[in-house]
Amino acid sequence: MGLELKPSKTRIVHTLRLHNGQPAGFDFLGSTVRQFPVGKTHTGKNTVGQPLGYKTLIRPSRSAQQRHLADLAQVIRHHQQSRTADLVAVLNRKIGGWANYYSAQVSKRVFSKMDHLVYEKLKRWAERRHPTKSHGWVRHHYWHQVVQQDPDGYERIQRWVFGQAHGPVLAQHANTVIRRHTKVEGTRSPFDGDLAYWASRLGRHPELSFGKATLLKRQRGRCAWCGRLFQTMDEISEVDHIQPLVQQGTNEPANRQLLHGHCHDAKTARDGSNQSRPLEVPMTRAKKKAAQRQAEPWTLAPRSTVEEPDEPKWLTSGFEGGWMVARPFT
Repeated sequence: MGLELKPSKTRIVHTLRLHNGQPAGFDFLGSTVRQFPVGKTHTGKNTVGQPLGYKTLIRPSRSAQQRHLADLAQVIRHHQQSRTADLVAVLNRKIGGWANYYSAQVSKRVFSKMDHLVYEKLKRWAERRHPTKSHGWVRHHYWHQVVQQDPDGYERIQRWVFGQAHGPVLAQHANTVIRRHTKVEGTRSPFDGDLAYWASRLGRHPELSFGKATLLKRQRGRCAWCGRLFQTMDEISEVDHIQPLVQQGTNEPANRQLLHGHCHDAKTARDGSNQSRPLEVPMTRAKKKAAQRQAEPWTLAPRSTVEEPDEPKWLTSGFEGGWMVARPFT
């Protein structure tokens, strides 16, 4: 079986400088691989620690950006008469998949650029649906300020979000977290028995619950109190609340962390959540009413007295048409 390279699809290029009139770098699987000259503070280093004077960056290729934008534009054109929720649902699937594919590359500027171009297309889509409305009305009707939760579980205010005021909103490329790919250490293997390492790397493991595995990946396999790595699976047993429940803390994922056993004891002793609380004895309904009466005693309003009308007193008010008129005096 012979393997040959197709000459029409094969070319020799330089990743740092121009070569035979061809630009530096090459495209592969939708990504552009290129080296850029940088200073001594940003340069890469060789295997012995010597600076190279350049840095290799892998970014989404220009053709991949154009294909993605054309795909989003086609979806927007096909949903000119659809509901906003239906358009958002279709766009979110495409934006999420494309952004996750490039989330391990140098893509932050590209993501911001794609969000701006999608905004321009959605603005034209909204103005076409309401030709008699002003630009301000269209902006306030389709773009809102919402509170969103980031991947780490913290809430933040996001402005200029397309969607419904109390419904689904459009996902943004720039909200995708950029996480660099971490090379597997040495000769490690999923079958070497180092469960703590692979659970922190993959975020899942059959011997760990989903919550603990997610926290372990978020903390990069380290204890949130002392910063040391978890060496064995037995150490990954203490789930702590950052703000204790006795101090009005919540049970949300953002308020939880993994600690060593001794670190959990030290943290609990410092925040005072291990102090015993007074025992609350349940009260019966009759005792609650009695306590309420003691706290708020009844105040009787004074009785209103009704006076009987006195006999009318007559007085003369003058003459009217030659007659003397007598009216009762009240």
